[in-house]
Amino acid sequence: MGIIEQAHNVRILGSRKQQPVVLGSGFGCDQSIWKYVVPYLLEDYQVILYDNMGTGTTNPEYFDFIRYSSIEGYVWDLLAILEEQSIKSCIYVGHSCSAMVGAIASTIRPDFFHKLVMLSGTPRLLNDVDYHGGFEPSDLDQLFEAVRSNYKAWCLGFAPLMVSGDMDSVAVQEFCRTLFNMRPDITLCLVHCIFEKDTRHFLPLVKIPCHILQSSKDMAVPTMVSNYLHQNLGGKSIIEVVPVEGHLPQISAPDIVIPILLKHICNDITT
Repeated sequence: MGIIEQAHNVRILGSRKQQPVVLGSGFGCDQSIWKYVVPYLLEDYQVILYDNMGTGTTNPEYFDFIRYSSIEGYVWDLLAILEEQSIKSCIYVGHSCSAMVGAIASTIRPDFFHKLVMLSGTPRLLNDVDYHGGFEPSDLDQLFEAVRSNYKAWCLGFAPLMVSGDMDSVAVQEFCRTLFNMRPDITLCLVHCIFEKDTRHFLPLVKIPCHILQSSKDMAVPTMVSNYLHQNLGGKSIIEVVPVEGHLPQISAPDIVIPILLKHICNDITT
């Protein structure tokens, strides 16, 4: 096992003879967020799972606060994983912040990617002139302070908002678990990185086909963000708004999301 593979808990399932589907998790999540999706892929695809550095399943000693103060640190990690696994033309499914990680990586090594499926992805969370990302700067100030002052209380409040459920929900409890597993100082670094990022300037450079999937109600990513992606990506793209609520629909509404996700993984954009 290579050092990159070990550091990111890379798991390879299925036959190497089949086309690889790489699953990238969003903020606060580890690869377990794909547990309902993976069984439906194994018959037709090789599945590659990995954990972003900083999640509770990775070694915190490997976390470089400078490297991961920007999203590019995760881009280079993804490219290193694909390089080490000798991946050619994968289907990359990126959830939340990992959607833009995959998009940016495709501008550097387009040969690694057949297409990108973006689930709950956004190039910028902050509102701007003629752009509604969903958050104001004052919202971020409150967020950062909440993470610093009482991490446990923040997790218990943040998880239901993101999942769009109550604390009795299995999905909310699952997201709470992965948040609790993260070291608070690392979480604060990642919150700054993700919520302050602006990757809109990369969009015209993304030439690979992009399938944009969006919950109909997501407090982190308004539906107009999907339209913005569609209008500004440099290659072919298609949008599907899924009739579910929450930022983590693959665990909160798998029965609805999985067939739609599979459709976009299996079928290419034809127009």
